[in-house]
Order: sequence, then C-alpha cells, then structure tokens
Amino acid sequence: MFSDLEKIVLAYADAMTDTPAEIPDTLFVRLREKFDDAQLVELTANIAWENYRARFNHAFGLESEGFSEGAVCALPVGQNP
Repeated sequence: MFSDLEKIVLAYADAMTDTPAEIPDTLFVRLREKFDDAQLVELTANIAWENYRARFNHAFGLESEGFSEGAVCALPVGQNP
C-alpha cells in the first residue's frame, strides 16, 4: 500500500532506528536518487528527532494517551498530509 518512495523512506527510518544505526550504501544511493542534499538533511533530522522522542518516552515509561485508537493517526476531514 506504500509507494516506492515511501518504501525507501520507511527502510531508511528502520535502518536509522536500529542500534547501532547502519545505513547500507545501496539504500543511501536510492535515497540520493530521490532527494537533494537539503531534503536528505531534513528527512534525517526528522527521523532522528522521532527516534529521540520515542527513546526518551520509553525511558520514562510514557505510553500513548489514547488520542487515536488503533494503529492510525487520523487527519481532520479535508486536510492533505
């Protein structure tokens, strides 16, 4: 259900989330084909920030507040992602 671009980004996020974070050269080549330098910096920073937040919350035992049920984050009607 994901586009090819989304699959590449998800693979990158998965690789960045591993400990230690090791990004295969083949994956980085695919990312460079889709994103310029500034976009890669922004993508990497956002993934790193979300990893930071997840690890911080986990360390303190913080869980979901139940604002959205299930495994989705619903958008208000009429908004595009």
